Amino acid sequence: MAFASSFRRLLTVSGTLHSQFASIRFNSTLTSPKLFVSGLSRLTTDEKFKEAFSPYGQLVEAKIVTDRATGRSKGFGFVTYMTIEEAEKAREGMNAKYLDGWVIFVDPAKPRQPRPPPQSEPESSETGFRTNKTVGWCG
Repeated sequence: MAFASSFRRLLTVSGTLHSQFASIRFNSTLTSPKLFVSGLSRLTTDEKFKEAFSPYGQLVEAKIVTDRATGRSKGFGFVTYMTIEEAEKAREGMNAKYLDGWVIFVDPAKPRQPRPPPQSEPESSETGFRTNKTVGWCG
């Protein structure tokens, strides 16, 4: 009996911690009408994606990110609304909801970070070997 009561107490404590973390995650304010949606099924299409988010406001763009080589979904996408208020409504309405059998998460989109310039090919030495900085010598 003591085990059951301590187990019940553990569950209620972890439940309150979970709700506190969920509220912290959700309390960040939107500064842009663009949302990042993660947890998408690989079978979700752009049309289903637009259809799911269109009731919350006028969509500017709804796009699922796909792999260039295979054309398959990478499991996340972006939704852009006309106003921040519409984006906030969509975030409240769609966060932690099911879409095509998968739970999706809606968060504010972060600005894209600039990529570093491509590195040039390492030059060969006079012996014909080139230096691989991570491993050592290779031929």
